[in-house]
Amino acid sequence: MKKSVQAIALSSSLLLTAGMAQGATAYVSNEKDNTLSLIDLESLEVVDTIEVGQRPRGIIFNKDYSLLYICASDDDTVQIMDVATHTIIDELPSGEDPEQFSLHPDDRKLYISNEDDALVTVVDTQTKTVIAQIDVGVEPEGMAVSPDGSLAINTSETTSMLHWIDTSSHELIHNTRVDQRPRHVEFNKDGSTLWASSEIGGTVAVIDVASKEILKKLSFKIRGIHPDKIQPVGVKLTDDDKYAFVALGPANHVAVVDASTYEVLDYLLVGRRVWHMTFNADQSILLTTNGMSSDVSVIDVDDLKVTKSIKVGRYPWGVVVKP
Repeated sequence: MKKSVQAIALSSSLLLTAGMAQGATAYVSNEKDNTLSLIDLESLEVVDTIEVGQRPRGIIFNKDYSLLYICASDDDTVQIMDVATHTIIDELPSGEDPEQFSLHPDDRKLYISNEDDALVTVVDTQTKTVIAQIDVGVEPEGMAVSPDGSLAINTSETTSMLHWIDTSSHELIHNTRVDQRPRHVEFNKDGSTLWASSEIGGTVAVIDVASKEILKKLSFKIRGIHPDKIQPVGVKLTDDDKYAFVALGPANHVAVVDASTYEVLDYLLVGRRVWHMTFNADQSILLTTNGMSSDVSVIDVDDLKVTKSIKVGRYPWGVVVKP
């Protein structure tokens, strides 16, 4: 029996998806379109667009890249996508308005910021049950788990604090005051320092994890741009501790910082309202999500130059890479 045109089209689509899965691919959450844009990192072109839940923001892979967790903020859930088929296969009980999250190194516990509830919800991704809810400050946003898995750090935007959570007891053990509206936290590779951006404060605090003391507070100045527009959000650190990259929001630049001396080396012009960033596997390129211009900028890490802009959906927010 001959295959129908529809069956042939479906087969072709599955083959294309399987082929794409073999190469490095960036997944970008578009919060206004309720979609993910998939960018092939060889061609640097969008190769697929996938519909997901309402207002997707935070996204993260599990360890073997077989699953993608998606904060569907306006659906009050975390969706689970099967990466092989690009289908939503389940949901996790996330609490209200999940925005950012971080996966424990055990590949099982997911720590989720619930912005509307002033909570961090801890979900077991295997049993799909809530195992803890921790009271934190007002409007929790940023979330990070230390490389050794012993600490989870949450930022509360309105309280202007970092909340330190012991992951064995799920108790709040310390608070660190930072500048106004902290948005993102990022550990360096060995977990010795923590970098925290303060959007309205216009600063990034570098914190010694052992002592929980602030080592350095970075500020930024760009010629021709009013200080009020310099609003740090995403932070990414190279594994060799050479560079820290800081997304400066409506300033439309990424700051390049020497991660050892804390000197600001350069400012790279990217798209409008640069938000979050990620590296490819060998950290040769850095991708930035630019919400207002609905594109992704590609930065050559060795040359510290922006090499391309890639149009995606409306208001790109998060970005992760599958090698």
